Amino acid sequence: MVEYPNRIVELCNSSYQKIYGDYNSKSEKKIVVSHFGEFSQDLVNSISNGVEETMFEAGDKKGTIKRMFSILVEGLQNVRIHGEKDGDGNQISFLIIASDENEYLVTIANLVRNEVVENLIHRVDELNAMDESEVKTYYMDTLTNGIMSQKGGAGLGFITMAMKSKNKLNYIPERVSEDLTCFALEVKIERKK
Repeated sequence: MVEYPNRIVELCNSSYQKIYGDYNSKSEKKIVVSHFGEFSQDLVNSISNGVEETMFEAGDKKGTIKRMFSILVEGLQNVRIHGEKDGDGNQISFLIIASDENEYLVTIANLVRNEVVENLIHRVDELNAMDESEVKTYYMDTLTNGIMSQKGGAGLGFITMAMKSKNKLNYIPERVSEDLTCFALEVKIERKK
């Protein structure tokens, strides 16, 4: 068992291990890739390219591969740019991709400030209430009229992932300190063979 001197890292790792275990045992999905820790730009590129190659070798259609690539790049860039750091300066995050013959499940998690959790949940719930055409319209409206955040985003991350996956997004927020929550987002991509 790995020892963590930092309680926040330990709690985030516990969430990671639980999701990993659930995919492996309960859902009997095969883990395609997983990573716990920080995501450098090189690692994002390496994971994205590796997953793309694995899917190609598995016989997935180009459209499915392109959707996965878009979701991965969007999600991992959001983690890199918007992920908070713990008190020790760690940008704790994780990625798990699991698959079976019908679908891929992509779970991406990072630290967020507790005061933004309700807003994130509201935004995901709002997207989940829309049908595909409404999500596309919302995407175009946000792209055209979105207000840029201090870190350069206009709130397109969740919208892009919902649009590309063509499925509802699931979230698992776990409060890990007085200030921070480990916010995991699960995206399902159906395999069209």
